[in-house]
Amino acid sequence: MAPAVGPWAPRLWRACNALMAAFFALAAVVQVNDPDAELWVVVYMIPAVLTLLVGFNPLVTGNFIWKSVSAIHMLFCVLWAGGLGYHFLLHAKQSILNEEEGRELSGLVIVTAWMALCHSSSK
Repeated sequence: MAPAVGPWAPRLWRACNALMAAFFALAAVVQVNDPDAELWVVVYMIPAVLTLLVGFNPLVTGNFIWKSVSAIHMLFCVLWAGGLGYHFLLHAKQSILNEEEGRELSGLVIVTAWMALCHSSSK
């Protein structure tokens, strides 16, 4: 039996997705000073667009194309985060947030976590 949700739940979910879409878009825009900015713009714009689509229509998460793009992007982010995490464990000299790899790892974790939440929302 599914848990009962209030009439405000769909609006809240749409608002959260709109907020996260704006967050990912802003994260993409601020990459201009990064030496590999093109890569990071793509990493953040894909979830910005996917999340914006969820904000417009939460049922899009059941669409095959949406699911495929999000799953491939999550796999890419998880593999990259694993590589960065391994590199960080071997070579860290400071706090994770003081190192470029640590900030990149944090971004990949946020992207993966939100996309996984959206992905599971279709159930």
